[in-house]
Amino acid sequence: MSVFVVDGGRVLSGKVRLQGSKNSSLPILAATLLCRGECVLHNCPRLSDVEASLKILRYIGCTAHREGNTVIVDTGSVTRYEIPTELMHRMRSSIIFLGAMIARFDRVRMSFPGGCELGPRPIDLHLNALREMGVEISEDHGELDCRVQDVLHGANIVLPLPSVGATENIMIAAAAAKGATIISNAAREPEIVDLADFLNSCGAQIHGAGESTIFIDGVDHLGPTTHAMIPDRIVAATLMSAAAVTGSDILMTGIVPSHLESVFPVFRDSGCEIESDGEGVRISAPYRLQSPKLIRTMPYPGFPTDAQAPVMSMAAVADGMTVFVENMFLSRYSHVSELCRFGADIRVEGKVAVVDGVRRLLSANVRAQDLRGAAALVVAALCARGQSEISGIEYLERGYEDFELALSSLGADVKKL
Repeated sequence: MSVFVVDGGRVLSGKVRLQGSKNSSLPILAATLLCRGECVLHNCPRLSDVEASLKILRYIGCTAHREGNTVIVDTGSVTRYEIPTELMHRMRSSIIFLGAMIARFDRVRMSFPGGCELGPRPIDLHLNALREMGVEISEDHGELDCRVQDVLHGANIVLPLPSVGATENIMIAAAAAKGATIISNAAREPEIVDLADFLNSCGAQIHGAGESTIFIDGVDHLGPTTHAMIPDRIVAATLMSAAAVTGSDILMTGIVPSHLESVFPVFRDSGCEIESDGEGVRISAPYRLQSPKLIRTMPYPGFPTDAQAPVMSMAAVADGMTVFVENMFLSRYSHVSELCRFGADIRVEGKVAVVDGVRRLLSANVRAQDLRGAAALVVAALCARGQSEISGIEYLERGYEDFELALSSLGADVKKL
């Protein structure tokens, strides 16, 4: 297993280009199953979760290969409608293949997904929605057996909460279903819009993506297309946290500023200056950060749950108290005990974490337990005095492409061993 060795205390400077979005790449890769022919996907990051998706596509009969940051997928020769447990357990987002395979085969067998331990995800939202669209689903010892009895058809679906994964699965299935589908209380994330843009470029009829109600008219045929993934807004928030804790000035390019409108105020409240121009977004941090006081994770356009952990590392060295309220997942504070090894002062009670900022962090040997927690530990190590070792880097590599190289290009002392 790889580890990161970080010599903290270095000020960062320079320019870094954002990778493509992990949370866009995974549903779009699954959605290629609806397209008869070759899809070319640009800005597709090199991540272990992306590679897991490509292995699933290859297993069911697709050809899929990478040329730099471009992935080419041809679904013309798919033959299998099942995904083995080993492949499903490699990532939590593997459930996104459910809607795509139902739309392609009218049948799918798969197990429940794996990945980071963040508490239960409402898989029942996906299943109940597909049942409304004519899918019969049986569950047995963690295995799902799904089949369309008559025809996959549109439906009026009201989600009890704006689940990103459920919205994506419904969109993909509905794009090739018979008739119209309306999704009420849909997720509004930029990645939802990116998926709709991809499907529409293939010939789908999707309207309202990015709003709380999405309208989809099913079509008989979807063709191949070329598409570029949007930049990764969570990687941007992580880099901003790294700049903040080190008192740095960096420029991020290849960014969509509007995707971070809920994140920018937190950094401004901490004393950072943020400027956006035609080249990108620049963040300049003060010598001493101020606490951002209160951060509540919410569905988009609220503060993203995926940014909570790295921003907590920033709050750990800010002057004052910050209260975090995690409203999206039950078990998303696994990084807290490891941050405390650096000397952070954090107390957790249920979904609330109270962070009392300290003057400085000290080096420590820590272990990541999930993707965003790993990012938080790297951010903390960048400002800690001395040399830190971070294990569990395999979690980080699920969502961050060559992160040690990106940080090193900005002047950080980060080595992967």
